[in-house]
Amino acid sequence: MNTEKQRMHFTDKELLSPTNPITVNLIGAGGTGSKVLTCLWELDHSLIALGHPGLCIRLWDSDKIADPNIGRQRFAECEIGLYKSVALINRTNRWAGTNWKSETKNFEKNSLGRIPTSAKATIYISCVDTVKARFETTEILKELSSYRNYGDRPAYLLDFGNGKFTGQVFLSTIGEIRQPQSEKYKTVATLPFMTDEYGDLLQQSEMSDDTPSCSLAEALEKQDLYINSALAPMGCSLLWGLFRNGMTPYRGFFLNLKDFRSEPIPV
Repeated sequence: MNTEKQRMHFTDKELLSPTNPITVNLIGAGGTGSKVLTCLWELDHSLIALGHPGLCIRLWDSDKIADPNIGRQRFAECEIGLYKSVALINRTNRWAGTNWKSETKNFEKNSLGRIPTSAKATIYISCVDTVKARFETTEILKELSSYRNYGDRPAYLLDFGNGKFTGQVFLSTIGEIRQPQSEKYKTVATLPFMTDEYGDLLQQSEMSDDTPSCSLAEALEKQDLYINSALAPMGCSLLWGLFRNGMTPYRGFFLNLKDFRSEPIPV
């Protein structure tokens, strides 16, 4: 009896046995990004223990720490007024002995419409809080996908997004990832951007009130206390699987924290 082969995406081979640490641009240092950074340190430490050179992170965010950020994000009162990216990266470097970098600006083109040199990386992780920023990020990555002749060749985008009680994480390829021949699986070389696949829904879901919160209580009316904390390790687990297993049958998941339900998204 003929059965359909399971669809599988095999990890870009350059991620599995590189000479140097894998460059990662983490975009956004707020409720999700600040917690993803902790997960990335865990991932980096574990990869090094397994003989892999690990990760080199660059964190992008132009925001400064304010009172409503304390509690739901990874910041303390003594850090109010500092740039989020600087506070988080300095803390991580002191604690873990890493040499990661911070950018006190958003991940976007400069005033001349050019992509900054520091925007080049192999993996991109988007933790931005507006639909506009998500579209701008993918547009930059589409442009970068044509730049194939430099060391930091763009390969993957891991996109985090959430509402008050729900969220999702999507893994996308930046261009086509060459796949091996397989008799067991149906290999998938291209994983679409979320903005391409669900662009209309994203536009419709954009919150009409995007004014900054003036207190933690007000911020909790927009996003529940633990939605970001739940998404961060689950999303980074998807990234960990790419390194550890060399392949993935899933390209993301939907999460409903209110009902404690999650739904995987096959490739």
